[in-house]
Amino acid sequence: MTKRKPRKQKKTSTPSTPSSQARASVRMVPVSGEQDDFLRKLFWGSLIAFGLITLALSLGSGINGDDEYQDDYSAKLVDYYTSFGRDTAALYIEDGNMHLYGGFFDLTTGLLNRAFGWEIDDANYHHLRHLFSALFGILGMLFAGLLVREIAGWRAAVLALVLLFLSPRFLGHSLMNPKDIPFATGNIMALYYLVRWLDGLPKPRWQDMAGLAAGIALAIATRAGGILLIAYLGLFAGLHFLQTYGLKGLSRNTRELGRYALYGLGVAIAGYLVAVLFWPYALVDPLSHPLEALSEFSKLGVRIRVLFQGENVMSDETAWYYPLVWIFYTIPPAVLLGFAGSLALAWPMLRKFRSLPVFLLYFTAIFPAVYVIYKDSLLHDGWRHLTFLYPSMAALAALWWVLLEDYLRGQKIARYLAAGILVVCLLEPALFIARNSHYPYVYFNPLAGGMKGAYGQFETDYWGVSVRQAVQRLEREGILRTDLEKPITIASSFSYNLQRYVNKKYGDKVIATYVRYNDRYERSWDYAIFPTRYVRGAHLREGVWPPASQTLFTVDANGVPLTAVLQDQEKFAYRGEVAAKQKDWPLAVQEFSQEVGVHPDNELAWLGLANAYLNNQQAQQAIPAAEKALEIAPDNLSGLYYLGLARVNSGDTQGALDAFRRSTEVDPTYSIGYYYQALILQASGDLNSAVALAEKSYLANPRFKPAYELAAQLYEQLGRADRANELRQAAQKIQ
Repeated sequence: MTKRKPRKQKKTSTPSTPSSQARASVRMVPVSGEQDDFLRKLFWGSLIAFGLITLALSLGSGINGDDEYQDDYSAKLVDYYTSFGRDTAALYIEDGNMHLYGGFFDLTTGLLNRAFGWEIDDANYHHLRHLFSALFGILGMLFAGLLVREIAGWRAAVLALVLLFLSPRFLGHSLMNPKDIPFATGNIMALYYLVRWLDGLPKPRWQDMAGLAAGIALAIATRAGGILLIAYLGLFAGLHFLQTYGLKGLSRNTRELGRYALYGLGVAIAGYLVAVLFWPYALVDPLSHPLEALSEFSKLGVRIRVLFQGENVMSDETAWYYPLVWIFYTIPPAVLLGFAGSLALAWPMLRKFRSLPVFLLYFTAIFPAVYVIYKDSLLHDGWRHLTFLYPSMAALAALWWVLLEDYLRGQKIARYLAAGILVVCLLEPALFIARNSHYPYVYFNPLAGGMKGAYGQFETDYWGVSVRQAVQRLEREGILRTDLEKPITIASSFSYNLQRYVNKKYGDKVIATYVRYNDRYERSWDYAIFPTRYVRGAHLREGVWPPASQTLFTVDANGVPLTAVLQDQEKFAYRGEVAAKQKDWPLAVQEFSQEVGVHPDNELAWLGLANAYLNNQQAQQAIPAAEKALEIAPDNLSGLYYLGLARVNSGDTQGALDAFRRSTEVDPTYSIGYYYQALILQASGDLNSAVALAEKSYLANPRFKPAYELAAQLYEQLGRADRANELRQAAQKIQ
């Protein structure tokens, strides 16, 4: 076992002795002092190597999609503190609710950037933020390793360090995530010092108290959820007291009980107060505002469309197991196998190692996920909001692998086999990181089928980090350069990322503009950069995204496109959109027809053509156009809508009903789909079914006036004049 400097013998206020379970030692096969020294050096050497690699990789990472809010908050925080609170913009930020977040990361990097004179369009501005994020990732690895060392020695600590570094999701977020990584680091730092603090009770060392307070402060100064660490402190201090002195100690060892309470309360208050100093919203009201933020984050109330198991659904409609599936498919095999093994062998793990620290790891790895599921919190972007669980999971996995090795001691072949499995499990994510060093956070493990298996089933680069590599490729190919003869326009669904790369470097030579992929011809552009985020899963799985005829190149991860760069030379589709807005339908038909002639894989051009045909009273021609669009992009709502209308106008009512039914299956909130189903059923005489669908229509969209009017008409036909009048009154209130 690891040799540690002995601590002074603790004195108790009564003759009673601590419970025999208080400091259960690790019953492992001991290692020699020389081997222990080698493992200690290996740990610190590995940490330095991993740290340097992580810092270097962070300089190659792209800006993430949430940095738009973070950068704005950073500037407001600096203004607040440098004006001594006179500039209050940081106290309430409606777009993104950033005021509900602690400001340590953004304030620190903001002050440094302002001191260096780096502004938001400077590359160094973002390099500094990424280096700072990487530093927190390294610290997270460090404290996870040290915590494991406290439980099982340096050998397990080295493995925990390796497992975290070779976790592409954790490493990838460490390169550019200013919220989830510092929060995770604050959590694991607090857990490490909590174990050491408990070991020192009833007279803990001041260094451990300071470390515990700092971990709590960092977590709360990043996200209000760090307040839970104070609850952990109280819970495990209580468990430690009972384990040490037993139930009788509550009456016999009141002096020690008082020390537990005094030191625990002191650490909690210190950590909380330090955190508040970096959080303007909390400074204004240190009690109610942090609790308000904690309540908001327990809901995680961001409602956006996500891709989950092949279906595009709103984040408030995902299954309860959403985070569990994401975790299962995105943590590397060594951690997945080790964590699963630790759950299966929980009792032997608690008996083999020190029970209370191991229980602390189990509790902090499992309880928050269970709580999130119980609260039915809205999650998006995979499980990044639960990243703080991962160091505890990796620590448990490391302990299981060490436990397995100890069990197999004396069985040479079995030990070699286990070691070989571990090496193979580590090589798989290592190769992924090496191949995709700019964005390892998009990793999926072999159980998900890797990147190819996850493509079209789950989001990959949901933050648009690979936009940077797309811009760099345009530069290498000479498309982007400072001596352009005339300006070019680049559109993107991640325009904030794009603007940071081109605004200062190219000035008015490059115009970066925002456009959604599914509305990409609303504006004129020369080139466009589109990550897969918000492209429907069915479209991706069809294998026709991005449209080959317009695609210059893609940025890939293990052969799967993350981002596509498109070129629009002819601009037929854009001119078709302009003609449609002007209701010049013959011209729109002409322009869209030219577009599909040159680019037959352009689903938006086929949709535009179907719409133009419909408005030009050419319903029969609209049908194949809509069908072609749906062939390229299955389950496209506009395609189903145009197909339904075209079939109705062509006399195919059953075909129209099928199209509109499919539209509401794809999106249960698609009110227009319900509306047209109701119209068709009304015409066929099925009034009861029709009225039910009309009600679904206005319930899906309470501002959709025609649905109320149709429902009123149907109720009148059914002899329900009272209900019809109620609905007409409701319709009149809609402007």
